[in-house]
Amino acid sequence: MARSVSDLGAHMDRKLGVIGRQAVICEKHGEYSAVILKSSSEPSGCPVCASDKREMEEFERKKWQFAMVQKGSARIPKRFTEKSFADYRVDRPEQQIALDACVDYVDDFPKHKRDGRCMLLLGKVGTGKTHLAIAAVNFLIEECSVKAIYRTVGTVISDIRATFSDRSGSSEAYIMAEIIGADLLVLDEVGATKQSEFELATLFSIINGRYEQSRPTIIVSNLSSTELNEAIGVRCVDRIRENGCIGVRFEWESQRGKEGF
Repeated sequence: MARSVSDLGAHMDRKLGVIGRQAVICEKHGEYSAVILKSSSEPSGCPVCASDKREMEEFERKKWQFAMVQKGSARIPKRFTEKSFADYRVDRPEQQIALDACVDYVDDFPKHKRDGRCMLLLGKVGTGKTHLAIAAVNFLIEECSVKAIYRTVGTVISDIRATFSDRSGSSEAYIMAEIIGADLLVLDEVGATKQSEFELATLFSIINGRYEQSRPTIIVSNLSSTELNEAIGVRCVDRIRENGCIGVRFEWESQRGKEGF
């Protein structure tokens, strides 16, 4: 004779070591039917809480996995790998203004990404521009799962030129697609050297490509705004500045090596 549903339930309880059930109140999700096992006198926990915990653990696992992969693509220099906003040294009000501007930028990044709003970090060498720019990349990758990358103008040009020998393993189109397609690009050392026509054309292709797709870029340069116009051309600067570009000046003296003097 076939077992009834209740008989099957009792059979499964015995098989799993269930010796009873009782009503329990979860402060967050209300009443649930807890299971008491033979191996433990304590009733089972809230199933909804347990499900939420599993989902959070899976979310954190995927977030960590994304960060590990994206950090490789970001190509952050070893010296700056662990740089964060927390370890940016503030000794004067202007440095606090710069820090606050970069923190605000990543806090509002979903809006800046939607609007394609860029940022200019301009000023003297050794003032922490690269530190803050890479801190923004690290934060967006680790906390927000954003595809953010760091490049210098020099490395971009070198990577593209390497493709001409057919030994680099990449194509110019692939390199450009990676740079233009990132959610955020930090482009450092802009205007650091006198650039050839090829370099200027490549720089325009990057900036214009990201402009057309409304993707934000953080430009880092030791030049003033006037010098930047002369170095990379009005067409590039005009696209960067459109739609409320955020500019931060770094006018204090270099912090490098001060501890040694």
